[in-house]
Amino acid sequence: MFTGIVQGMALVEQCQEMGTNKRLVVQFPKNSMDKQQLGASVAINGVCLTVAEVDQDKVSFDVIDTTLALTNLGAIQALDKVNFERAAKMGDEVGGHVMSGHIMCAIEVLQVRTQEDSYRIRFVVKKQTGLSHDSSDVDAMRYLFDKGYVGLNGSSLTICDIGEDWIEISLIPETLRLTTFGLLKVGDRVNLEIDSHTQATVDTVERILQQKGLK
Repeated sequence: MFTGIVQGMALVEQCQEMGTNKRLVVQFPKNSMDKQQLGASVAINGVCLTVAEVDQDKVSFDVIDTTLALTNLGAIQALDKVNFERAAKMGDEVGGHVMSGHIMCAIEVLQVRTQEDSYRIRFVVKKQTGLSHDSSDVDAMRYLFDKGYVGLNGSSLTICDIGEDWIEISLIPETLRLTTFGLLKVGDRVNLEIDSHTQATVDTVERILQQKGLK
């Protein structure tokens, strides 16, 4: 489990090809990986990854081909920066909203602009072909609402504006300082995780409406 409060940025030192999979060797800020253990979970750009190797603040993760295709980790290269959050422990404050690190899809930066005292990023949310066993389409817009929660690259954020096929977020200076959002440019892909409570509510309501012949 993660809280959606990104703890900082880390540097990808190496991207090692392993057949169709990839190993990421990531250098974290000093002391940020204290007492880290093999098999523990760390969110990298919001993707829950398992620690495969630890060398002080340098940690390696193996990423399977499905995750590489579904998320922006497939495009990650050496010297890229990524957001990170260590798994939450019992008793930790949940400053954002509960997140699992299971990504629904990656969405694309449509526009970046400064508006008054805020830094705004607009993302286009296209319906995408699913990568699950049933090959169903992924229609993330069904679960996105004005002022609702959304997980983007591991950060718990509030949607400040929404259209038919886009969402917009507004970022404060502290979030820009701690995360990679200030590095994003038009065309970049960002990992999207839907709030699990919102998803459950929408799916339940739609199922009931279908059963009653109202949808």
